[in-house]
Amino acid sequence: MFKKLDILIVRSFIGPFIATFLIAEFILTMQFFWLYLDDMIGKGLNLFLLLRLIWLVIISWIPMALPLAMLLSSIMTFGNLGETFEIVAIKAAGISLLRFIKPLIVVASFITIGAFLCLNYFIPISILKLETLKHDIIVKKPAFDIKEGVFYTKLSGYVIKVGKKEKDDSTICNVIIFENNGSLHENIIVAKSGVMKLTSDKKFLEFILIDGCRYEEKGRGSALQNDYIRMGFTRYSKLLDLSSLQLSKTNENTLEKTAKMLSVRQITYTLDSLDKNKKSIAEKVVEQSKPVFAFNSFRDTGWLKKDTFKYKTTKDFGGLIPDSVKSLVYQNTLSSINIANANITTSCNVYKITSDAQSSYSIEWHTRFTFSLACLVLFLIGAPLGSIIRKGGLGTPLVFAIAFFAIFHLLNTFGKKIAEQGVVSPFVGVWLSTFVLVPIAIFLTYKALRDSQLFNSEFYFRLFRTIKAKFKKA
Repeated sequence: MFKKLDILIVRSFIGPFIATFLIAEFILTMQFFWLYLDDMIGKGLNLFLLLRLIWLVIISWIPMALPLAMLLSSIMTFGNLGETFEIVAIKAAGISLLRFIKPLIVVASFITIGAFLCLNYFIPISILKLETLKHDIIVKKPAFDIKEGVFYTKLSGYVIKVGKKEKDDSTICNVIIFENNGSLHENIIVAKSGVMKLTSDKKFLEFILIDGCRYEEKGRGSALQNDYIRMGFTRYSKLLDLSSLQLSKTNENTLEKTAKMLSVRQITYTLDSLDKNKKSIAEKVVEQSKPVFAFNSFRDTGWLKKDTFKYKTTKDFGGLIPDSVKSLVYQNTLSSINIANANITTSCNVYKITSDAQSSYSIEWHTRFTFSLACLVLFLIGAPLGSIIRKGGLGTPLVFAIAFFAIFHLLNTFGKKIAEQGVVSPFVGVWLSTFVLVPIAIFLTYKALRDSQLFNSEFYFRLFRTIKAKFKKA
């Protein structure tokens, strides 16, 4: 049963947790847009598309924002309670620190379980849709914008130059349009003036040109055999297809097999399949070598015994081969070795690719658990740390939160890198941050239970003054 004290502590924690979670999400989301801002400017993205992109980015950053929010909010909560001497009053009433943080451990455990469910079911889908949308936006060409005196090359099959544009942005002068239909021949349209406008469905750009000429080249032979046609006109209408500028939708099936876009159950199934593939590759090498080396088919168990065969030693293997077939034997041997080498090299490359894929999927499998458990581990660091430093607000807690979260992030990144390179197993690499932070959490909890002055500057000043006085006496 939750008591009034438990409710007080939970209420004190929920507010900072929500605030820090939203702040972390905002910072991480802005980081994404700062990174891809150049790829989005000038693409003519509508408001609905931008809101959808922002929503997917927010969801994809939840695994990173939750541990940071847990760490910072726990430091702030216990720092505020320590700064207002509420922790002192609670301890004076005979309530231990472990009993004091027990309700928040329950809350942190539920958040950890929720983080795992989110990582396993919602994040893969959001990452899949985000990567698809991000790819579509990046490959999308800039919005249609023709400037005076500049060759516009973004339209597939056309190069357009406008000498002058009137204030209405529609009336144009000195127009040149190069048209390439996929062959070596280019058609050119030149006009003194005209009107440029989009069709009502915005799928075509319509040019109504006045007083100009169209130059066209026809033929398949050399330049001397081609026909050159010059056609003058007083009014000429030309439609240019804008489909190459539109946002194309990538098929999600091309990305859905990536490890980050699968659930734990799907990753486990994929790992089993990859393990079977590795075994089949080894068996395939043996099967491929049998027809290449004929003596394999005549081999029996007796070849393992050293005394089974009596043979005559010779320093020169060629001495055993008759001269009439020596050249043929050498050629067949070299051919067999080359075939076997090619088969083994191909199998080794496939085996390495399969092993790398297996390592990647295994890393992602462990990541689902480490990032979820990080919420609880960082809370167990933040709670005793806040009760020790006894400072509330965003100042001192933010400094300590950034320091410990940086340690977590660097260890996690470093562990994944060395696991991907095969230096350590995926289990050791991914769980490296947890192995380091858990002892720190135990140490801080031990110090908090004994009212340690670990971060009290006055304690170190008095200690230094005492040591200095002893040295003077000596």
